[in-house]
Amino acid sequence: MTVRFECTTQTSMPAAQLFDLSRSIDAHTDSMAESREQAVAGTTTGLIGLGEEVTWRAWHFGVPIRMTSRITAMDAPRSFVDEQVRGPFRSFRHVHEFTESPAGTTMVDRIEFAAPLGALGRLAEKLVLARYLEKLITTRNRYLVKDNPRG
Repeated sequence: MTVRFECTTQTSMPAAQLFDLSRSIDAHTDSMAESREQAVAGTTTGLIGLGEEVTWRAWHFGVPIRMTSRITAMDAPRSFVDEQVRGPFRSFRHVHEFTESPAGTTMVDRIEFAAPLGALGRLAEKLVLARYLEKLITTRNRYLVKDNPRG
């Protein structure tokens, strides 16, 4: 079963700037310091682009996790998509959308994922993983739009 959720973030930052900041490996690493997330293979610094991959190593739930994601679509500065190539999920897809207005930019993150286990996985998806992932995305987005030294 696939779980979906969405996070919306508003900022006065221009869309093109936030688009690039959202593709920044360095900003992502900084925003995920609590989980000790590090880029260990593929594009490990700077901006990730279409067709490029990054392998992340992090600690979640006290367990070391490795996940490789690829940028599978890009329409700069309006959107890009990253999808898990290898990792802990049966599937994981993250659509990043940016809409600019005179007041600033609205960033919408649309996440779809499926846990690797059967019925237990479905229960974990809804009760634990969706909330946990939503918290991670919210933390990352707050970092990106508030006093970000890389912005």
